[in-house]
Amino acid sequence: MASKIITKCKKIKVLLTDVDGVLTDGGMYYSSKGDVMKKFYARDGMGVNILRRHKIPTIIVTKEKNPIIRKWAKKMNVYLVLDGIIKKEKVVNKISEKLMVKPNEIAFIGDDVNDLELMKVIGLATTPFDGIKEAIKISDYHCKSKGGKGAFREVADLLISVKFGTKKLY
Repeated sequence: MASKIITKCKKIKVLLTDVDGVLTDGGMYYSSKGDVMKKFYARDGMGVNILRRHKIPTIIVTKEKNPIIRKWAKKMNVYLVLDGIIKKEKVVNKISEKLMVKPNEIAFIGDDVNDLELMKVIGLATTPFDGIKEAIKISDYHCKSKGGKGAFREVADLLISVKFGTKKLY
């Protein structure tokens, strides 16, 4: 692993994540009544909890407003859900103040055009394997896993292994 990534990971105190294309595969299931359903990957949820045990909160930052996201987040112990966010980069100051962290102590997993500006203003930018070309280009870390198939867990495991080595709490 490149020393630049290790140096950045060591500073991280908060992990932000998008939902569609990161925590899900980006697909949306519609019922005959028009309800939207999403499939989340169980190991990503465990990643949220492992980070939490290591005092690294997870914050969801998404353009979408969907009660399914809030229900999943509550069940998985996500620290905060910021939904309905159009310009995601504008949440950095709010998060920095609320958690008393600097922007370079924040990591983000994003995959699409509405994530790019946020990826540019935080300490560690990551994208799933199937993130768009522009996200891959500006990422510090490009996952081997696809969105909804373990990309979040891969980033969580990366942070935990760099920051805590063998002293992990499971």
